[in-house]
Amino acid sequence: MTFSNMPDDIKSDLKKAVTLHQRAVSDYAKCLEFNRIMADLLDRLETCDGHKLAGKVMGILIDCNPKEGSHCDQASQIENRMKKLF
Repeated sequence: MTFSNMPDDIKSDLKKAVTLHQRAVSDYAKCLEFNRIMADLLDRLETCDGHKLAGKVMGILIDCNPKEGSHCDQASQIENRMKKLF
């Protein structure tokens, strides 16, 4: 599954996650929301046979470790992975 033939709701949520991650780097609540959206996307991608993209999302989730009161150590790495989703 490529971005162009992906269901519109998944495209929309991926775009939302990219924007949210840019703001989540130093905002714990936004970071938790990003993590929740990505976990939901992972489930939906696995359900609609988007296994390759689901693997990429899973890799992002592995590195995404929300920490209250601190800056995200993996922000740059996750941002680069988010760009590769499209």
